[in-house]
Amino acid sequence: MIPKPVVQVPRSIKSGGVTKWKEGRGFSLGELKEVGLNAEQARLLGLPVDTRRDSVWPQNVEALRKWLIEVLEGKATPPEPTLPKVVKVKRKRGRAFRGLTSAGRRSRGLISTRFRETHNYKFKKKAKERRLKKRHEATKGLGNVLRISRIINESKE
Repeated sequence: MIPKPVVQVPRSIKSGGVTKWKEGRGFSLGELKEVGLNAEQARLLGLPVDTRRDSVWPQNVEALRKWLIEVLEGKATPPEPTLPKVVKVKRKRGRAFRGLTSAGRRSRGLISTRFRETHNYKFKKKAKERRLKKRHEATKGLGNVLRISRIINESKE
């Protein structure tokens, strides 16, 4: 039969420093190291391993040594291996295709967002469009002149 690891119960102020012991979750890595095992070997032998615990208790080390000697002599048989469970990875949920949207391009770094959040960006963009005569403001003040010139040109033809 496998030895049960023993651990100290955390002391409360009420208990007045009385040490209590309880059955632990598994043997610590330090206890296994003193016996000459690592975590994987211990699990293959069917021993429970508690990787979170750092303490090394001599009674646990002695119990492990006795049990290993019994196993080597053939007096005790180790149980089934207690290897960690295989974690099933969930598939990612399907999302809407964002490849061609502006949000998708921004997330992939295809859109420059350097000036997007500032008002300067807007001013620079408008000035560029005025220079290239793309905006309606590019012909500001010339609207009547252009309209009259079109009317004259149409009447000549």
